[in-house]
Amino acid sequence: MTIGGAISEAVRPSPDHARLIASLPYAVIMLRPGLRVAAVNSAGEHLFGQSARRLVGKPLKTLVDFGEARLMPMLEDGDVQINARDMTARIGKESARRVNVIASPIAGWEGWQTLTLMEAAEVEGFEESGLAGHEESGLRAPEILAHEIKNPLAGIRGAAQLLGRKAKPSDRALTTLIAEEVDRIAALIDQMQTLSSRSAAPATPLNLHVAIRRARAVLEAGGHDRIRIREDFDPSLPMVLVNSDSLLQVLLNLLTNAAEACSAQESPEITLHTRFASGIMLRQAGNAQPIRLPIEICVTDNGPGVDPELRDHIFEPFVSSKKQGQGLGLALVRKLVRDMNGRIHHERDELRGLTHFRVRFPMAESRRDAGLGDRAEEALT
Repeated sequence: MTIGGAISEAVRPSPDHARLIASLPYAVIMLRPGLRVAAVNSAGEHLFGQSARRLVGKPLKTLVDFGEARLMPMLEDGDVQINARDMTARIGKESARRVNVIASPIAGWEGWQTLTLMEAAEVEGFEESGLAGHEESGLRAPEILAHEIKNPLAGIRGAAQLLGRKAKPSDRALTTLIAEEVDRIAALIDQMQTLSSRSAAPATPLNLHVAIRRARAVLEAGGHDRIRIREDFDPSLPMVLVNSDSLLQVLLNLLTNAAEACSAQESPEITLHTRFASGIMLRQAGNAQPIRLPIEICVTDNGPGVDPELRDHIFEPFVSSKKQGQGLGLALVRKLVRDMNGRIHHERDELRGLTHFRVRFPMAESRRDAGLGDRAEEALT
């Protein structure tokens, strides 16, 4: 029965199973006997960084190295249901990460099974939580100090302007940078004074790499010239939807922490990595449409890492591994990232001696109409 030319729901064709699996935001791999890849969805292509054409036929053990030695033999059994959470896995040449693993045999097809891999961050720590009140109570300390901080900032800005008038042309860029950073910090303090109202700064489209380069320039001007900073950028990334000042503050905090963490190493190094990575979606209360977070910036350092006892609490106020630290830097970073509808998490790769801070942001395009699957393909080709 039709009304006004519309097809009745009773006779509307249903999506086929292949299309359903292809649209899932996490990696689904079909394995034939012998644990060789038979098929993979789009999220799986993104996870492995290879097209389905290249993945088909490859042994699973050449693609994933699970930290749990018992897991691969269980998969080889082919007749066992597996639901393993928070497992360590190395995907290709990437650093180790935490994943949730689900494996199921395919009924009627002996030796065939489906394998689902979800980064732990995709299902843990990316949902809205009841921590807002706790965050805000911890961030009131900077709010109380705001007035006292602003006074010396004005003096620093004035001194920078005087030096700029007397400096050589080649040195004026540094005095200009000082003045601009003072203005940005003053604006940040104004923003911090309104944190208790849970108001977020307006977000606009921004080139992520421009912000990263600005943060790097500030870090290097601060005397960290001994540290090697390596860039591994995806130049095809679309604009991100963020607040430029908030993003710069997030990057500066992460870069400064990374620099301090690795400064005592014989060859200190920080890597700035950007990529398009589908899979993570933010679901907010009262909003039926999830927000995709496909744009990732990862700040990696080769320092000794955070004390294992503190790793699960580093984004909480007043938690710090530094002797003189106040424990507000990463709490503020998380607050700013969340205000921009982003998410941040921390990983430690003990095997390679690397610490990663991964931040995910939404794209600037309409989240409903941007066609993210197509853009993911464009960004990776």
